[in-house]
Amino acid sequence: MLPSAQLEELSQSTPGRRSELRPAVRRNPPNPTLRPVLNRISELVHRRRSGRAAIGELTRGPFRAGGVLRASRTTGVITNERRTPQWGNLKRDQHLQPGPKSSVAIVDDDPDFRVSVAGLLRSVGLDTLSFASVEEYLGSEPPDCPTCLVLDVRMPGQSGLDFQRDLVAANAELPIIFITGHGDIPMSVQAMKRGAIEFLTKPFRDQDLVDAVKLGLARDRARREENESVIELRARLAALTPRELSVLTAAARGQLNKQIAADMGITESTVKVHRANMMRKMRLASFAEVCRAVHKLKLLPEQRELP
Repeated sequence: MLPSAQLEELSQSTPGRRSELRPAVRRNPPNPTLRPVLNRISELVHRRRSGRAAIGELTRGPFRAGGVLRASRTTGVITNERRTPQWGNLKRDQHLQPGPKSSVAIVDDDPDFRVSVAGLLRSVGLDTLSFASVEEYLGSEPPDCPTCLVLDVRMPGQSGLDFQRDLVAANAELPIIFITGHGDIPMSVQAMKRGAIEFLTKPFRDQDLVDAVKLGLARDRARREENESVIELRARLAALTPRELSVLTAAARGQLNKQIAADMGITESTVKVHRANMMRKMRLASFAEVCRAVHKLKLLPEQRELP
């Protein structure tokens, strides 16, 4: 057993020598003078876990989450110090960060209604942007995230239905939820045929609006992911040689290697080499993935003719 003086010397030495303190402490029984302090630490931990801790009575200063209890060697006062996060914890915290946020644009000429809808959507964790007219919305910078549009049907200037028609003509796939105080059936049918998510008439249930907005955001999120997938596939497609591209389209039609070889005037072994290179460059693992990739890229003539 090491003398107390030597233990004290090790505890005040450099980090390299402190490593010698751990086995020494394990070989030595606890110092009787520290038992009251250790008992107070145990009491605090127990009461903290059970929800009955009187932190002000047992600690100096407020308790900080993520800290570690320490007892002063000179005063015996228990304090709580925050530990420096380790690199592994930082990586784990970054991994647990929420995904890309979404945004809801509210376009209505009634300021009280905009405030009311914005408060409702923010209460369920959605970010909102408010605009008094279509022109004001078009003059803003759209956020780069899944977006849904809550649009009034009738407003000064361009109406909501006219704005939807312009978006459809421009192939802008923006989810729209119409809200109006004086709608009719032909108007709602027209809006839904153009792809509106919902057509709500005032007064409406709050949950109906929240459900429609969440559906619109989910659709826009799926559309953005699909577009990113197509962009990535096009980048891989650009790396193919002309023959590898021909093998890709022929394979998507269901042709066998010997049929492709006969059409291209090459040997079957050469077709196998081109096919293997094509699969590697496109990062495809099966015939089903080949068909999906060709369908997304619209490489077959019959796909280009579809509306």
